[in-house]
Amino acid sequence: MKKILLVALTILVGASFSTADAKKDKKKKKDAAPVEAPVKLVSSSDSLSYTAGLSLTNGLMDYLVKQQGVDTAYIADFIAGFREAIAAENDPRLSARMAGIDIAGQVSKRMLPSMKKEFTDTPDSINNAIFYRGFIDGVKRDTTLFTLGKASELYQQKVQKNKDVKNNALREAGRKFLEENKTKEGVITTASGLQYKVLTKGTGEVPQLTDRVKVHYEGRLIDGTVFDASRKHGTEPATFRPDQVIKGWTEALTMMPVGSKWQLYIPYELAYGERGAGNDIKPFATLIFDVELVGIENSK
Repeated sequence: MKKILLVALTILVGASFSTADAKKDKKKKKDAAPVEAPVKLVSSSDSLSYTAGLSLTNGLMDYLVKQQGVDTAYIADFIAGFREAIAAENDPRLSARMAGIDIAGQVSKRMLPSMKKEFTDTPDSINNAIFYRGFIDGVKRDTTLFTLGKASELYQQKVQKNKDVKNNALREAGRKFLEENKTKEGVITTASGLQYKVLTKGTGEVPQLTDRVKVHYEGRLIDGTVFDASRKHGTEPATFRPDQVIKGWTEALTMMPVGSKWQLYIPYELAYGERGAGNDIKPFATLIFDVELVGIENSK
């Protein structure tokens, strides 16, 4: 009797494992990409159509991985989505759904990060979940809390307020830096507020405003961050006229003899002012430059 019971138990366990394996196999088949039917190209137009579509994928995988963050393990899902989007051309409901997915990608990957960046280093911040709820309510024209016009007005006020907070902090940091720096040994302050220190004393000609000068330089923020340098663009010095650059440079270059190397400390009024420049130089930024005057191009 025990022997019969043991045999029955063995069969039952084996059947359980077989069922589990079958379920796993079924899931694998479900997740796997469908097998494509062989392509038959029977005309010149068929070949043109196929090669046109195939050629369009050149570089696509790099774009999907690097720009869109697609995991190559889920290419079957990308293909499924592609097919759904193609099918949506003739289905208004599916078309709307595809548009929602597309807009969600744009909002979450580009617009939201950009808006959140506006509020870095300020008392306010954007909460993702509440942000998305506001977006959805806006699409539904739900004005329970705010009208669209009022919401836009309040948001812009917050943007400006927080921008002012950051700008005031940068302005104050620059003022404090220059105030302390002017007391250091070797630092000279001009009537305009430009500060400089002679690192190497040159003995050559002093440029005029319209001369073309040859300069090696390195630019830094007051926290030490290097934002540009002539040697980043090659071994040759930068060439320009003193009247083509920021005021602090113009003043310094028209006082420097060729062969000089100075360290410039430039207040924002003599640099890029209240607007800043690019992503690295913020509004009201005080800048530090090491400037070496290599020569004057049109010098006799």
